[in-house]
Amino acid sequence: MTLIHEQQVERTLDTLVTRFSGARGTKIEAWVFDDEKSRRQAEAKLADTGVEAKFRSAYKPLLHFLLEEVDLDNLSALHIVYLVHPACPKNRFLLEAYPLAGLVNEAQLTFEAGAEDAFYALTLTAKDGSIETHKVFAPNRLHTDFIGETLLSPTGWLCLDGGPGERLETDYELLFSSAVEAVAAHDWGAMEPYFDELNIAVTLPAEDRRLAVGEEVVSLREALHEDFYFSLLEVFQKKAGRPIGDRGLQPGQIIPEIRDGQTLSVRVETRPLWTSEAVTEPQRLASAVSPVSVSQIRRELAAIDGVPFEARSRTGRAVEARYHSGADKPVIISGGQHANETTGIVGALRAAQTLHSRPNSHFVISPLENPDGYQVHWRLRTDNPLHMHHAARYTALGDDLEYRSGKDLFEKAIRVEAERLSGAKLHVNLHGYPSHEWTRPLSGYVPRTFAMWTVPKGFFLIMRHHAEWTAQAEILIDRVSRHLAAIPGLVAYNAAQIRLFETHAGETGFRIINGFPCLISIDDRHTVPLTLITEYPDETIYGPAFIQGHTAQMETVLAAYDAIQTIDEPAASLQPSA
Repeated sequence: MTLIHEQQVERTLDTLVTRFSGARGTKIEAWVFDDEKSRRQAEAKLADTGVEAKFRSAYKPLLHFLLEEVDLDNLSALHIVYLVHPACPKNRFLLEAYPLAGLVNEAQLTFEAGAEDAFYALTLTAKDGSIETHKVFAPNRLHTDFIGETLLSPTGWLCLDGGPGERLETDYELLFSSAVEAVAAHDWGAMEPYFDELNIAVTLPAEDRRLAVGEEVVSLREALHEDFYFSLLEVFQKKAGRPIGDRGLQPGQIIPEIRDGQTLSVRVETRPLWTSEAVTEPQRLASAVSPVSVSQIRRELAAIDGVPFEARSRTGRAVEARYHSGADKPVIISGGQHANETTGIVGALRAAQTLHSRPNSHFVISPLENPDGYQVHWRLRTDNPLHMHHAARYTALGDDLEYRSGKDLFEKAIRVEAERLSGAKLHVNLHGYPSHEWTRPLSGYVPRTFAMWTVPKGFFLIMRHHAEWTAQAEILIDRVSRHLAAIPGLVAYNAAQIRLFETHAGETGFRIINGFPCLISIDDRHTVPLTLITEYPDETIYGPAFIQGHTAQMETVLAAYDAIQTIDEPAASLQPSA
């Protein structure tokens, strides 16, 4: 182990209470990164000394103002003029209001883009017809980040006695910036990977706030995990001379562990690779209410007849698959490329078991392509089961296995062998994405290079195909989406999420086919001519929602399998090679 950085940060609320205790008659207004309970406790302490204090949230300030200071149930209408700033996306401050449209019940909610300013302007109409207007301050700072990009990011703020105030660097911001700066300044050498595990252990006294909209939650701890993980990826992308967002970077495994605690502290150190395997009770797949263990995945896979084959991950964990040969046209089924997307793993196994019972079925099943990430996900969920944990997204090398090239393919070798054994023309690759809002509050708020994923928009499909397979791709998407549309409740589920998305983020940019958002594009990067990718909003879902998710994944595989059996290949692909 090598210690890179260690720091305990004084809590900003404690600093403010100490600074102003006894300053009787002083009026204080501050914006900090703290939960409501902690802010109210600090206000009460100052009130006991004769100081009037109001501590507001610097994170999503409009949403918190409306949740904490307005009776939403008493409104008949709410009109919001939101900020527009040239240093960020036009919908940035509309996104910060998310998921307000799902919280106002029957009240009419309207948004209007405003001029560059630091305030939201609100007009509230009560059910009795009375009208109130408010201005809600949204403190932000324009700054250059660790990779030289200019960003507008939420920040702390302090106002005294009604004055305009000034920026207050909060504990949350200082803890983050000091740790990332220490990593950026460290000598990591010139060769990837730079470490086995880079661990960022943080304690942060902040309670999550569940919202009455789907799986939505306001979590300062989760937001800090996301900002640490992707900021550090970007630091190493820049160090390696790669484009920002490059998925082929192999820095090693970056793991922020953000836990609740009484103090604010951070410790950054390198550690050996994580090789433990979680053990849990098996579940019946069809009714599994949470991710299943690797031992169960292994047993379920072994029950499928066929040729077993495997690859190995960086830690030596097995990536296991089965080739079940038959007279049908072959299909490759995979899950777990991004290991925090868990419904696809169960859905892939359920689909393979169904196909296994059919005569003539012909498929490859590889349900867990990223076992190293999967174990990290189990580890992180122990403390925070409702967080997205994108640190588990990539492999122990730190890359997205699909983008790997070169001699040492590790996990990706399972796909190469699957294609060689089966000769499949269709790969159904099961994925997921966040079931609630994804933010990076200290790095411009909207996740850089992942802006389209920041808010859920239902179960959608991505079809990537070779140019000569365009017609076949369109037919397959139509048939699969028609099949999915017959699943009770799924189209309505999509419609509800899309309405909320469009209110806070604008148009989806996707074609809606039979009630499902779809993205169809030519992509010759894949050697299989048709790649159908599912995207179910599954990160952090459990119980009935999890069952609904892996059932939709299974039905997608079965529909795609059936469709490809009757779709003719393009004439050009049938010509013998020269």
